[in-house]
Amino acid sequence: MGIFEPFRAIGYITTHVPFSVQRLGTETFVTVSVGKAFQVYNCAKLTLVLVGPQLPKKIRALASHREYTFAAFGRNIAVFRRAHQVATWESHTAKVNQLLLFGEHILSIDVKGNIFIWAFKGIAENLSPVGHILLERNFTPSCIMHPDTYLNKVILGSQQGSLQLWNISTKTKLFDFKGWNSAISCTVSSPALDVIAVGCSDGKIHVHNIRYDEEIVTFTHSNRGAVTALSFSTDGQPLLASGGSSGVISIWNLEKKRLHTVIGEAHDCAIVSLHFFANEPVLMSSSADNSIKMWIFDTTDGDPRLLRFRSGHSAPPLCIRFYANGRHILSAGQDRAFRLFSVIQDQQSRELSQRHVAKRAKKLKIKEAEIKLKPVIAFDVAEIRERDWCNVVTCHMDTPQAYVWRLQNFVIGEHILSPCPEYPTPVKACAISACGNFAVVGTAGGWIERFNLQSGISRGSYIDASERKSGAHGGEVVGVACDSTNTVLISGGFNGDVKVWDFKGRGLKSRWEIGCSLVKIVYHRYNGLLATVADDLVIRLFDVVALKMVRKFEGHSDRITDVCFSEDGKWLLSSSMDGTIRIWDVILARQIDAIHVDVSVTGLSLSPNMDVLATTHVDQNGVYLWVNQTMFSAPTNKVGSYGSGKAIVSVDLPSVSSTEKKSLDNDFDKAVIIPQEVEDSSDLSVLSKQIPDLVTLSLLPKSQWQSLINLDIIKERNKPIEPPKKPEKAPFFLPSIPSLSGEILFKPRESGEEEKDSQGGETEKSKRKADFPLSQFLQYLESAADSDNFAAFTEYIKELSPSTLDMELRMLQIIDDDDEEEETNKRPELHFIELLLDYFIHEISCRNNYEFIQAIIRLFLKIHGESVRRQAVLQEKAQKLLEIHSGVWQKIDKLFQSTRCMVSFLSNSQF
Repeated sequence: MGIFEPFRAIGYITTHVPFSVQRLGTETFVTVSVGKAFQVYNCAKLTLVLVGPQLPKKIRALASHREYTFAAFGRNIAVFRRAHQVATWESHTAKVNQLLLFGEHILSIDVKGNIFIWAFKGIAENLSPVGHILLERNFTPSCIMHPDTYLNKVILGSQQGSLQLWNISTKTKLFDFKGWNSAISCTVSSPALDVIAVGCSDGKIHVHNIRYDEEIVTFTHSNRGAVTALSFSTDGQPLLASGGSSGVISIWNLEKKRLHTVIGEAHDCAIVSLHFFANEPVLMSSSADNSIKMWIFDTTDGDPRLLRFRSGHSAPPLCIRFYANGRHILSAGQDRAFRLFSVIQDQQSRELSQRHVAKRAKKLKIKEAEIKLKPVIAFDVAEIRERDWCNVVTCHMDTPQAYVWRLQNFVIGEHILSPCPEYPTPVKACAISACGNFAVVGTAGGWIERFNLQSGISRGSYIDASERKSGAHGGEVVGVACDSTNTVLISGGFNGDVKVWDFKGRGLKSRWEIGCSLVKIVYHRYNGLLATVADDLVIRLFDVVALKMVRKFEGHSDRITDVCFSEDGKWLLSSSMDGTIRIWDVILARQIDAIHVDVSVTGLSLSPNMDVLATTHVDQNGVYLWVNQTMFSAPTNKVGSYGSGKAIVSVDLPSVSSTEKKSLDNDFDKAVIIPQEVEDSSDLSVLSKQIPDLVTLSLLPKSQWQSLINLDIIKERNKPIEPPKKPEKAPFFLPSIPSLSGEILFKPRESGEEEKDSQGGETEKSKRKADFPLSQFLQYLESAADSDNFAAFTEYIKELSPSTLDMELRMLQIIDDDDEEEETNKRPELHFIELLLDYFIHEISCRNNYEFIQAIIRLFLKIHGESVRRQAVLQEKAQKLLEIHSGVWQKIDKLFQSTRCMVSFLSNSQF
């Protein structure tokens, strides 16, 4: 266990596995694969309703029936009842490629031509198939379907281009169709009896009558690649939808036997699945471009329009940044999309609009990808001016302009920032000032220019007269940053020079050399530290005010891809192509944790609350979230107990499902869990770690120690209105000694005969002292006093309820006022009261659990104050407690006094 543990992955919608649609009552649900897990969406609004657990391998096929989901992974098939796995079928010896729901059975086909028949009634008991069919060697199955009204029969398509009709019940082949000498990629049954549609890899669609083995009509995709998906409309319109490997959806009119319409660029990748909803003019499509879309045919000309969709990045994201206090993540990917992901609710994730891309592409008759802006390589965001004007600036690959975005409307802004229009060079770096009014951009030619975000007008450039050519740097600008008061501007050049400029005057104030080529700079506005990443794999921290290097971090073995500060400036996080994420403690100047993942990290961002870390990885289309264990775990006395120090720990990437059970077989988990158990049983005293002149609080809920003080008021308020009624038949109880622990303690056996003489009274008193019941409270107290270690006793009373703790203290109350003083001194209650005073002296001296101990002392004095006043021994203990308590409180009150004076001064001041 490290500081950051895997949480979940966001931004995954679907993959290249065909989806499964089912209807439950009046609602329709679609099950899609997202790698090693599956997700279920409600088709009414495409809302996510269920996420399945993580499987050992990627899902290869899906099927669903009511509340059951069947997922083929590797050679096995997992059976889920909602999100819980109930069975695993393991009869296949090769990878399973196809699943078909067939009545009350599931048919599974592997790459070697084995068909197994599974019954899903009584799944937990029946883990073996009920039937098996082995296909011919020269027949490689590529698809399977059940023709309507054909009892116990399925049609298999092959990569060789032939079709076969099989009876599943008798396990016999009934017929061989002629085929079309082209690999069959998909088959689907039509609303008309005996008619099916067959899609081939040569781009042809054959509408075939299987009863007479006659072809009805043939459609051909023109330059749209292989046919990958088919679906018939069932709402009365004679339409057939076909999807191609180029991402185009074609709609064919079966009555007129011609092309009806084309949805050009429906998806960026090959169409994986198509499905017409029953008796509705709605078509659902999915693709490997990580999107699922719904199209409705309600226009006058019969052309479909996009009804709703869910999508993520179709190519790996490069830059990410937390936004809106950690609720959202801004992400820019290689797919030319700029997206906003919601960490809390997936439905709020969306792509920022680039203004009528589809309409402009259709008008110019070019692809949408050519209209979109090039991939974002860097961006900056400021939340302070979100409602006033554009608050995001982006730099794009090989683009001499920077673009602004308005996040309030999720749209690109109207201004384009063009630095140095006379000699345009690609923009490489950008930054927004802390006030949100200015944007600073740096170019590959070494030019730095400031713009007003509201108007988009240039407000001057930063020029170093000592450079050979006009500009700020002699080479490419790798980064720019502004301080929190718009006093200075920091810029870094590729040649290794870092310069500090007067923000308003635009004059050069100071500069220093790194000594090697710079890759990236990151500035923390609140602590004034600048982190520089060089190509020598070293991270250097500079104090911008003092103009000197204060920290140097080494450890990465490959190119450093990203760095970021924590919000408080105490941590610096770095990622590298060596697959590691390292956490450096800026104050201690050392590495406190490092994790290694199988896929190299390309970008990272830590939320402002420091509770969630987001990362992006090579060839991964999603954003991965990690949780900070120090924020969500119980406090520990061991400093750095969550971090691994200089050791590198290998962990798996977060899964789509956050409910995945963690394995305890990991060597690192064992190494951490065992010492933690030992730590709990050791001495928990933190005297050596106590900060001078300060106290440590107990971290208990405020209500727990406040209830001790106001327990009498609470009891009076909760007093019953009516007295308890005596039951008609009282239950029988065994005689026992009263105890607060709930354990039955029987009375000791009394001697049969006792002498009744003049010494009888003294015998009774000595016997009463010997028979004084020791509750668990008193046992812990006496044991702690003997060992001079009150840690276990403190933990015990923390777990007691206020009423129980009050009762334990009242059980020690001395109420026999008529007894002589000598007899009172012999009472056992007095001994335990003295031990309690010793406990209070110890805790106040250690300054631990301060507010909790104060509440107990107040309750103790309220109950036993009179006994302390009468006993000389107790008075000495009480006097010592008073002296120690006064010394501790005077130091705390002195700190409070300066704060009170400051608050009083500011309250009376008029600004």
